[in-house]
Amino acid sequence: MNDKSGFTLIELLLVMVIISILAGAVAFSVQGRSRQASETRVKSDLGVYQRAIEAYGLEHNDKYPKSLDDLATPDPKTGIKYIEKVKNDPWGNPYVYSVPGKANKYDLFSRGIDGQSGTEDDLSVWGIE
Repeated sequence: MNDKSGFTLIELLLVMVIISILAGAVAFSVQGRSRQASETRVKSDLGVYQRAIEAYGLEHNDKYPKSLDDLATPDPKTGIKYIEKVKNDPWGNPYVYSVPGKANKYDLFSRGIDGQSGTEDDLSVWGIE
């Protein structure tokens, strides 16, 4: 009889396969949560910018700022700084703001993870109200 204690090659390979499957499942789960967290941050940022744009419009007879940078600069008329600074979206792209907008008084959106305008991953201020 052979009384060698230890694991066979098959047993070791089986354990490695199981660990690989579990690691893949964890990575997939973390990736999904990371994207969800990024989208939540975009919605928050867009809400902040939207409120600042609307406040600017109230102070300026329904005229909106020409750019988001105007919101971070003290207003010469009122001295108000509507936001502290303009941030990029979580994917490193600038938020897109244009006035007048194509379908609304202004457009404000993130190009999403692909960085391309007009694709299904874009997140717009008008889609989160």
